[in-house]
Amino acid sequence: MPAALTPQAFVAKWRKTTLKESAAANEHFLDLCQLADHPTPAMADAEGTSFTFEYGAAKLGGGQGFADVFKRGCFGWEYKGKHANLDKAYQQLLQYREALHNPPLLVVSDIDTIVVHPNFVNRANRPTTITLDDLLTPAGMAALRAIFTDPQHFESPETPESVTQRIAADFARIADRLRASGAESPRIAHFLIRLLFCLFAEDVELLPRGLFARLIERTHYQPAAFAAQLRQLFAVMATGGWFGADPIPHFNGGLFDDDTALELDGESMDVLARVAAADWGAIEPSIFGTLFERSLDPNKRSQLGAHYTSKEDILLIVEPVLMAPLRRRWAEVKAEAEAKAEKRDHARGQTRANLDKKLQDLCRDFAAELAAVTVLDPAYAAATSSTWRCARCSICGKRCTA
Repeated sequence: MPAALTPQAFVAKWRKTTLKESAAANEHFLDLCQLADHPTPAMADAEGTSFTFEYGAAKLGGGQGFADVFKRGCFGWEYKGKHANLDKAYQQLLQYREALHNPPLLVVSDIDTIVVHPNFVNRANRPTTITLDDLLTPAGMAALRAIFTDPQHFESPETPESVTQRIAADFARIADRLRASGAESPRIAHFLIRLLFCLFAEDVELLPRGLFARLIERTHYQPAAFAAQLRQLFAVMATGGWFGADPIPHFNGGLFDDDTALELDGESMDVLARVAAADWGAIEPSIFGTLFERSLDPNKRSQLGAHYTSKEDILLIVEPVLMAPLRRRWAEVKAEAEAKAEKRDHARGQTRANLDKKLQDLCRDFAAELAAVTVLDPAYAAATSSTWRCARCSICGKRCTA
């Protein structure tokens, strides 16, 4: 094995490089092996079956690809050029995940940065970023070595359920303080669900990434300014437009049907700043139901018929009634699509083009079937009314007949 490379020499070399991904990736990885004092792929696996470059991997949605580096039981690794969008690299790895035997780590790098995405089951998997500067520290070097030899180093002790409950409890504290200030429970629930939606929306980039977290950070100690900024943001989300220098899409469904924003006190702003820093990708969407229930006055919940239905209880109904039929339908469509794809791959000219169009039409038609599925949950009912209200009534205010 070559002599170990010092962190200082590694950082000096790769900080100044301007090589493109194709020219830099393999050498960068070989240097990482040397830096971590770990055998290179060819040294560790002469046959290239368990630790290798360019590992062939079938994509989840069909087709064939190659993971830049694969080490069985440790990681799949994808490179991009400097300053490239590493989220796209991660999405690419997700397409390969099953073909890579579901490794515990999915790693992406643009040479300057290494981002480690844990891939553990039922864990609040939070990514870890290792920069060139981090490699000059003992902690950074320990994290690098763990990628190769100890993937469990990146495993969180928290589950999505525990994180969700913790965040829901924090929002309940905000609800209690708003209630103590005189705000009515339905208005509190509506407002907090708006905040919650914004935190999810920026995580999946329906809102510009980091926009809402930055807004909280910059007005942390100015609650009145935060409320004023929220009113502007909610108004733009209702129609689409610009919020400062950021374009905002139109959000329909009635959640942002007005620009009402309640003013939080200092303690509530502290709590909101803490929850905004959480990894919202690890939080169960079921928090919407938990939050709505906890936002209401406990003495009014039974009167309103507002009770949170657990994920397990929901699946008890949804799985046999909705998901099982959809999976059977998907199995039929998939079999038909695979047959058409095989014929297309052996055809030429116009025949191939026609078969390709039929394949695309089949996939689009199934997507339209999925988009047309509507689920009515009559869980929220007014005790004095014979009319059921949909589960979104706290948002849209509309009624559905029973």
